[in-house]
Amino acid sequence: MIKARRGGARTIALVGLCLAFTAFFLALCGWQVQRRAWKLDLIARVEQRIHAEPTPPPGPDRWAGISQASDGYRRVRLAGRFLHDRETLVQAVTREGPGFWVVTPLATDQGFDVLVNRGFVPADHRAPGTRLAAQAAGPVSVVGLLRLTEPHGGFLRSNDPAGGRWYSRDVPAIAKAKGLGPTAPYFIDADATANPGGWPMGGLTVVNFPNSHLVYALTWFGLALLTGGAAAYVLFDARRNRVKEAP
Repeated sequence: MIKARRGGARTIALVGLCLAFTAFFLALCGWQVQRRAWKLDLIARVEQRIHAEPTPPPGPDRWAGISQASDGYRRVRLAGRFLHDRETLVQAVTREGPGFWVVTPLATDQGFDVLVNRGFVPADHRAPGTRLAAQAAGPVSVVGLLRLTEPHGGFLRSNDPAGGRWYSRDVPAIAKAKGLGPTAPYFIDADATANPGGWPMGGLTVVNFPNSHLVYALTWFGLALLTGGAAAYVLFDARRNRVKEAP
């Protein structure tokens, strides 16, 4: 009798544990399904933005509310004058090979500065003197994609403002290092409009949102089936043993 009770307690404990894991895995599966729906919606919205007609960049009254979900990759048009003497080179690896992004402040007609990623240059064109044709001194108009600041460095390295070594486009840090005035909390990736002399080369923005949520959802669902099946097997095995032990 005592042995039977112990066996029954073990069966209940095993079944309970398996069912708890089943519920946990199903919850994770449902969460990944929701994440997939969110990601697909984000991709659709970004795809619409990058092909839309350019709009003016968000001004100071909107800076506090800017986010990736509402503004990332928005196509904008801005006008002003480049501050070429305050450009920053940010290490980059593109389809053109390794080199640098040329990030130049634009003093806009609206009275604030915006960092513009004018495009890519290889190492032999990092010096401004090798691309003088593109150092326009007069008014310019720029069309590009709004990007959020990148504050954490890159290439497994932290930015070094004092040493002039930049591995990500950290807008506040660059603005401070270059002594800029009121600066938008985002930067603009210039489009593929050719610069005089060919450098910098714009239009190299990579728009890619990894979407593996369906794979994750199927994985969690498969684990839920396994643990649910294990619970059923434990119950079946316990019933079979009771039948064998019955007089």
